Amino acid sequence: MKKNAISKTAKPAKAKEAKAKESHESVDSLLTVPTAGSTNVLTVEPDSASVSGDADANAAMMQLPTAEQLGITITAGNVGDVECAGNATSVPLSATVGDTINFPVTVSWSVNGSAILVVPTSSANAKGILQLGVSQESSRSVKNGKEMAQITFNYKLVMQDTGNLNIPAMRFEIPTPTGQSLDLRSDSVPIRVDAPFNAMPFIAGGVVGVCVLFAALWRMRKRAKAKAELAKWNGALSAIRERMMVLKQRVNVADSREWLLELEGACKSYAALRFGASESEASSINLDNLVKEGALEGWEHLIEEFAHARYGGGNRDSFENKETWKLAMQLMGLEEDE
Repeated sequence: MKKNAISKTAKPAKAKEAKAKESHESVDSLLTVPTAGSTNVLTVEPDSASVSGDADANAAMMQLPTAEQLGITITAGNVGDVECAGNATSVPLSATVGDTINFPVTVSWSVNGSAILVVPTSSANAKGILQLGVSQESSRSVKNGKEMAQITFNYKLVMQDTGNLNIPAMRFEIPTPTGQSLDLRSDSVPIRVDAPFNAMPFIAGGVVGVCVLFAALWRMRKRAKAKAELAKWNGALSAIRERMMVLKQRVNVADSREWLLELEGACKSYAALRFGASESEASSINLDNLVKEGALEGWEHLIEEFAHARYGGGNRDSFENKETWKLAMQLMGLEEDE
């Protein structure tokens, strides 16, 4: 009877020890390899610390591991190495209002023969940013002898406002067989949106500047031309004045007829200068016709004196010739004393 009692007492103890050993050996990985008929979901085994010999332990809620513990990383924007996404920051973006950009968010993990389902649960809509759509693509690669899998979600965004905007953090869920989901969250990414460059003010300013420059050059040329013409006029007028001063000195000694004809020649030179003819054309100018046409107002008496000298002949008093000389000087706008 004593032997049987000892056997009955040892059996429950041995059974409890075997059960604990079996539970400890079953916790070998947090991310398991699904079988051919399984779905692509994250399989989470219970933590060994939560295993107990009590029957009520199966009903306790299991605590999900973090993404870092499972080796899952997430990157937002264009970054160089997805493996450093745990502490990676995306490259600052810039755009122009009205631009449509492609904003990638990548979830990657070490394969180890497994596949997981990643479900996006948020949008990229934010102040000044509108999401037009999203697409996804999967890929695998081997790096440093380690196979990596990744899913990239490409968000198509249009910039609607200017300023320092922020593409919001993207949120994703990875379902597990327990009914709970593992939450993932990317970092928000700043983006600078500028107003579109408008070249029209610069073009208009350039055109105005060119017009102003040409106008200034035209005015300068016009002033230079006017200055040259004035210098030419003053030079020619000065030459006529010299001839008139010589005639004044000869008024008392020269033949009155020849003297008046020389005075007529000086007046023809003035008419040629005034009406734009050359000095070589001065001798052919008909003063009588210019007076009749009204081009030389007040010259009637002077023309009569010239006609009398040409056709009438005869000597004239030097006093009369001097008065004729004064009249000619007045009509040509010449001053005796400079």
